[in-house]
Amino acid sequence: MLARQRQAVILEETRRTGAVRVSDLVSRLGVSDMTIRRDLDVLAGRGLIEKVYGGATMVTRSDGGGTDTCAETRARHEAIAAEAARRVRPGQAIGLSSSAVTTVLARALDPVPNLTVVTNSLTVADIAAGSAQPDRVVVLTGGVRGGSDVLVGPLAVQSLRGLHLDMVFLGVHGICERAGFTVSNLTQSEADRALVEAGRSLVVLADHTRWATVGISTVASLSEAKVLISDEGLPEDAREVLSAHVGELVVVPVENGERA
Repeated sequence: MLARQRQAVILEETRRTGAVRVSDLVSRLGVSDMTIRRDLDVLAGRGLIEKVYGGATMVTRSDGGGTDTCAETRARHEAIAAEAARRVRPGQAIGLSSSAVTTVLARALDPVPNLTVVTNSLTVADIAAGSAQPDRVVVLTGGVRGGSDVLVGPLAVQSLRGLHLDMVFLGVHGICERAGFTVSNLTQSEADRALVEAGRSLVVLADHTRWATVGISTVASLSEAKVLISDEGLPEDAREVLSAHVGELVVVPVENGERA
């Protein structure tokens, strides 16, 4: 079975049941664990699913409005990533966490020359390494492969602690005034915190569905973000709270996506 066929099966099963497990997909499709995780990376990078520990779920709204369409999610991620990419300058060293929106950002950064990209995401590293820029440098941390495409553990943390980055772009599972920026995977949170600490400037990328969602572990407080880039679906009460805490709140318009 071709990769495209496998991914179609995975997407259909996720839509039908709401969630899939890597182990079940391995048995059903007769391929390796790594092959399934690569397929999930591709689907998540396109905004079609959301990866979680051990599998994936459908992308859902935090406002209880049901499941977003693929086009809506993709449009939001592309708008946010485009704004983030405009802030990157040639010659900088930047860090990208492992998330669907940072995967989109990795592609949007292709035109930027003389860039050093540091990440613990296998997918982001693959995209950055495929850049048309001959002077692109990609640094992939060491570590143990976690439940998705992310490298975690003491080796990943230690390698990040010795670095000095101009900017770090962080994708998150949730945003809350009390809990701050959170992720849904405990093993990922320590590496994400080390990445945040390595950067002089933290830029958080999060569409409006992340508001009022709380993951299991806090990566950073709201005040640690120099910039938070979200989309126009962000409600007014969220904008007021976030404007009072983050350095700069940027709300981008979304073409062919949902509007507030």
